[in-house]
Amino acid sequence: MHTIMPIAPLTAAHAMAYKALMLHAYEHAADSFTSTPQERALEPDSWWRGRIDDPSGLTWVWGAFAEAELVGTVSVEYAAKTKTRHKGLIVAMFVREQGLARKLMRAAVEHGMARQGLRVLQLEVTQGNTHAERLYQSLGFEPFGVEPMAVWTPDGYRSKVHMWLDLASMGARKNQPS
Repeated sequence: MHTIMPIAPLTAAHAMAYKALMLHAYEHAADSFTSTPQERALEPDSWWRGRIDDPSGLTWVWGAFAEAELVGTVSVEYAAKTKTRHKGLIVAMFVREQGLARKLMRAAVEHGMARQGLRVLQLEVTQGNTHAERLYQSLGFEPFGVEPMAVWTPDGYRSKVHMWLDLASMGARKNQPS
């Protein structure tokens, strides 16, 4: 059994571990991602570093480790445009060990709640991934639509459920007495 270190933002030093984890994710959870492992394997190392070390501050990536191995990750991409700066998009959620998904998602949500002017977090989940849908709903995310035929897989087309979290209501819930 591994000892899980606290969830922490990744840095450029984690780029190759992040690349390895995500290539594994693209292969072993193929229905969850729009990229294939073959497509992402062609990206240069600089692309992977840029994913987790974004100087603009618009992308944040968190990781969880078991000893020295990166075993889970989640990212939030914040909008740069004036009209959409109130939104963030959660992407690249993957865990190799159980019990990490909720911790990673909480880190992303807490970061969003602390971000000046952010009101909404959104995500997509492959329809039929009931474990992930239930997790997101337990954190306050609500479905707002289904995109039919969102991705093609060897088993056919899969739809994506679009979900959102109103961070203002999260703050109100957090401040309510239990």
